[in-house]
Amino acid sequence: MPGVKKSDIQEVKTLHLQIINFKLWPYHTSMTAKKAITTLFIVLLLGHNAIAQVSRLDSEGFQPVYNIVRLKHAIKIDGDWDKREWKKIKSIEINNFIRKNPEFRPIVHAKMMYDSENVYVIFHVQDRFVRSITTEINGPVWKDSAVEFFFSPNTEFPLIFFNLEVNCGGTALLEYNPNPRIGPKPNAEDIKKIEIGHSLPKIVDPEISGPLTWTVEYRIPLNMLENYSKISRPKKGVIWKANFYKIAEITSNPHYATWSPINHPKPQFHLPQYFGTLKFR
Repeated sequence: MPGVKKSDIQEVKTLHLQIINFKLWPYHTSMTAKKAITTLFIVLLLGHNAIAQVSRLDSEGFQPVYNIVRLKHAIKIDGDWDKREWKKIKSIEINNFIRKNPEFRPIVHAKMMYDSENVYVIFHVQDRFVRSITTEINGPVWKDSAVEFFFSPNTEFPLIFFNLEVNCGGTALLEYNPNPRIGPKPNAEDIKKIEIGHSLPKIVDPEISGPLTWTVEYRIPLNMLENYSKISRPKKGVIWKANFYKIAEITSNPHYATWSPINHPKPQFHLPQYFGTLKFR
């Protein structure tokens, strides 16, 4: 299949992962068998050259790795970036802007920890043009100045993910994205179990155009996630796939920034094949 375009390769790669993760495989089918059968299917459908080019794309692509350390004791969730427990943790930077370059590029860092029952995330944002008006759980928080954490907590199915989106006022949206999209959606009572600390008031309106630093911190209970998905519980050696984002869709400075690069012809956040790697230590 000569002359395969890079955009076509991306679609083949996505198809390959979707078939592997399809829920109707017989229960006893191993991951090795799934990959072998899926690869044969793609070869028959599109030709061997497509698979070869997908493999090359995998080897050439860059997906960052973040090592997550274990928290030794409970912490207060208050949005304090400078508290002792977070000071020891290495941060990642969310600095890959997609779709277009905004006039102002916020400087965004995030950190993550875990214990036996929770994962913890904190964001630090040096921003401008800050606005936040959504106050209803599962409302359109992405329109506001917001940060997002998309993660695949089941090691066997890296394309099935949760997206947790929180605006600078601390209002959350949580969705679960199985493939195909069946099953229960996270409800408001479960989402309230995510403890959120934030440095700004719940509503920021009118927009603040000058320099402003804000934080969002939260604790995600693993047993709440297990209401919707099997979870590979964090411990040494476990790997999740994830991406971290900064967004502000309806402000004077709309922008979309990622931690793990999204090299897709039509870039958007809901592309788990571009997630980076979280390694629990």
